[in-house]
Amino acid sequence: MNAPCVSVSAPLLNRGTDFPVLQRPVRGRRLVYLDNGATTQKPACVIQAEADFYSQSNANIHRGVHVLSQVATDMYDQAREGVRAFINAERVEEIVFTSGTTQAINLVAYSWGLANLSEGDEILLTGMEHHSNIVPWQLVARQTGAVIKVVPVTDRGELDMDAYRALLGPRTRLVGVVHVSNALGTVNPIGEIIALAKQAGAKVLIDGAQAVAHTPVDVQDLGCDFYVFSGHKLYGPTGTGVLYGRYDLLDAMPPWLGGGDMIHTVSFEESTYAPVPQKFEAGTPNIAGAIGLHAAIRYVQGIGLDAIAAHEQALLDYATAQVNTLPGIRIIGEAADKAGILSFVVEGIHPHDLGTILDNEGVAIRAGHHCAMPLMTHFGLPGTARASFALYNSMDDIDALVNGLRKAQQLFGTGQHA
Repeated sequence: MNAPCVSVSAPLLNRGTDFPVLQRPVRGRRLVYLDNGATTQKPACVIQAEADFYSQSNANIHRGVHVLSQVATDMYDQAREGVRAFINAERVEEIVFTSGTTQAINLVAYSWGLANLSEGDEILLTGMEHHSNIVPWQLVARQTGAVIKVVPVTDRGELDMDAYRALLGPRTRLVGVVHVSNALGTVNPIGEIIALAKQAGAKVLIDGAQAVAHTPVDVQDLGCDFYVFSGHKLYGPTGTGVLYGRYDLLDAMPPWLGGGDMIHTVSFEESTYAPVPQKFEAGTPNIAGAIGLHAAIRYVQGIGLDAIAAHEQALLDYATAQVNTLPGIRIIGEAADKAGILSFVVEGIHPHDLGTILDNEGVAIRAGHHCAMPLMTHFGLPGTARASFALYNSMDDIDALVNGLRKAQQLFGTGQHA
């Protein structure tokens, strides 16, 4: 029987109830998991949903006339409808299941990009993009002759919107922008970004990997052409993700991968293709993953994204204030509008060393360039330490982080007051 994914405020107060892994000790200490920007932990109801599918309903979809296939197909279709409602897409056909944000961006780049970009066309990205929203466009630009232009980032970690306006032009074909920076926590003004891009006649792709677990997203209200995100950052399974695309765009785009279930007819002379979204879902999909993602969405909706956002903002405010009391620590990214991500550097301590010391204290953070090397180059850094917060974190977790930072400074003999 499924563990319920229903409204319960307990995870914001009692972190151990719904997330089994958070109950395990690490190095003899209570686990303080602050690496949520990399992946979130999974509630029991998500784990159970996948287990129930495999133990009770496992079958391939869209192929069989037997009961298990029909049940599996219904569950998969319900998951797609759950995603549609979650981001308020107009049509369920606008939801394409992928393996994650990276595959979703590659799908757009190779399907829409190769079909619509030509020599001299411009792809406008930002200086805070994740590598997955840079490298696919570089590969496609090489094949099409398109040119990549970059919106610069200010020293506060915000986009230079004046530069963005100046870079938009008659050859701008696509604007690709992250909703929330995974390295800084900056929440970009994507409503304004989309509106300006539309005035220039450009299509817009939003990387929402760091946004959908923390803030409500309404793709119709935003008016974007593509919106992508990963299930594993939304308390769902790894290897799951979503591409939202406007129906008219998806319908016109050619298939990216060929194989079973994406076809209408096949002969050795010619093949015709299934309608969207099946056209982009070749082969047996991650059925259990989609069902688990649906369970995760129901879980988040049961708590309420507004409540989650308020809780995480309180954590960020507290963490920022506490870290600022420590000498020799500099926060990287001080945008006026931030999500629950705190990146920083500690004088005299490499981020990897810092991460190791904190791990010995049971505190899990991320240390490195966060798949945002151009952004690190802008700040003149090899990387940062990053603490990222989720609905199950607490003020006690922040205290453990700060105590760990003090211990690291003591070990290295840094950060002493004059």
